[in-house]
Amino acid sequence: MIEITSLTNELVKETVKLKQKKYREETGLFLLEGIKPVEEAINAGVELTKVFVSDIQILDRLPKNGADVIKTNAAVLKKVSTTDTPPAAVAVGVQKKSSEDWLCGAKKIILFDGIKDAGNLGTILRTAAALGIDGIILYKDTVDVYNPKCVRSSVGNLWKNNILKINDFNKLKSVLSGFTKIGTLPKAENSVYLSDFQFPLRSCVCFGSEAEGLSEELKDFMDTNVTIEMEDFVESLNLSISAGIIMYKMRLK
Repeated sequence: MIEITSLTNELVKETVKLKQKKYREETGLFLLEGIKPVEEAINAGVELTKVFVSDIQILDRLPKNGADVIKTNAAVLKKVSTTDTPPAAVAVGVQKKSSEDWLCGAKKIILFDGIKDAGNLGTILRTAAALGIDGIILYKDTVDVYNPKCVRSSVGNLWKNNILKINDFNKLKSVLSGFTKIGTLPKAENSVYLSDFQFPLRSCVCFGSEAEGLSEELKDFMDTNVTIEMEDFVESLNLSISAGIIMYKMRLK
C-alpha cells in the first residue's frame, strides 16, 4: 500500500490528467469515481491499476483485483475526481478493447452520430444494458465513452455493453450491411410513427446530436425513419428519453 497526501505528488498529477480525453486516448486508461462503480468494474472483470481511498476499510467492500492501493485524504480524492464532493474511492481502469465480433450475432443495435452530452450517453448506456440492446456504435465525433461524466452516469453499466467506435463512413457501410438502418426524426415528416412501426429482425436505430439531429450523410443512408408521436405543443424530447422509449419498443418486437 502507498500513502500519498500531497496534491503535487507525481502520481496524483498523472491521475488528474485522465480527466482530459487526450490523455485517456494516449494511455488507454480512465477514471472511476465512487465505491459502487469501482465494485461493479471489478466484478465485470475490468482491470484496475490504482485505487485511491481515504479509509482502507473501504477495501473490505471491494473484491480483490491486484490494483495498487493508495491511502490518501479528502483533498487528494477531490483533486483526482471530477465531482464537487470527493468520493470515497477513485480508481484508474484500463479501457476495454473495441471489437466487432459481437456484430455477427447482433439483432438490436443503436448508433449515435455526433452527440455531445456525456451525461446523456451514460444514461443511454445504462438503459441499453437494462433493455437487452446487443451493442452500440459511436460514430465520428460522438463524446468519449470514457469521459468521467459518462462513466458516472452509466452507474456501472458501461462495461456491460458492446461498444464500437467508427470514424469512417465506408467502414460504417460495411459494418451495417446486414442491418435495416432506421433514422430518428423529431416530427412525422417522411417517417413512420413508432406505434405503427415493426422492427425488422436485424435493426440499427440511429440517433443524431441533441442540437442538430442526424447528419445529412446519415439521413441519406437510412432505409426508413421513425418518429415518437407526442403532443403538438412539445417540439422534442431529451435524447436519453427518446432513446429509452425506442429501445423499449425494440425489446417488445
